[in-house]
Amino acid sequence: MARRHWLDPLARRLLIAAGQLPAPPADSSPAPAPRTAAEPASTAEEQVESDLLRLRLAQDPALRFRDPQEVARAAGLGWRLDVNRATAADWLRLPGCSPDQVDLLMRLQAGGIQLSGPEDLQQVLGVGAERVRGWQPVLEFRWYPESAAPASRPLRLNRAGAAELGTLPGLTPERLRRLQRERARGPFRDLADLQLRLRFPPEVVEQWIGRVSFEAGPAGPELPPASRPPQG
Repeated sequence: MARRHWLDPLARRLLIAAGQLPAPPADSSPAPAPRTAAEPASTAEEQVESDLLRLRLAQDPALRFRDPQEVARAAGLGWRLDVNRATAADWLRLPGCSPDQVDLLMRLQAGGIQLSGPEDLQQVLGVGAERVRGWQPVLEFRWYPESAAPASRPLRLNRAGAAELGTLPGLTPERLRRLQRERARGPFRDLADLQLRLRFPPEVVEQWIGRVSFEAGPAGPELPPASRPPQG
């Protein structure tokens, strides 16, 4: 006697839902398997959804998850996202993760920036805690001793001279003068502080992620002279 599939008749329902079997006529639909007291309706339905997701992932390994519930089911199936090594395609699978956010994450990774927990991810992306909680079942925050940072050291923004600063993308001569004048008032603490004080276009400052560091200290002698009022 042939062995029955371990999911019968559930397997048939899943294959029908996945389009791999035609739907039977209404009068010949198999009766649902009886539930025991230890298997409430919600548990059985969740198992159906989980197994259906397994089939969809087998058909489309790059499947985008529709909501946090589907992310949790993917975690139950063993799918994980390595935050500090994930590809752009991996991030785009998460519900609500926009291409702009993915681009920022990729540039952080290329700059050797590693995130240590959900709070870091929330702060970097500027999203609410609820959004990150929806992703958290699949997130893994592994730390890599040898990061993907460029071979050259980040530019020490509070110490660099004009020639070094001039290598930064988007730093025109006028912006360079503004940066030097403002730096003379006090060192920059981080990119957010720099942007608040200088009001550079965001796309310029974002290009500096991973390229600059903010050690405090003297900036050296290359400062523009203070402007003097015209003498009458």
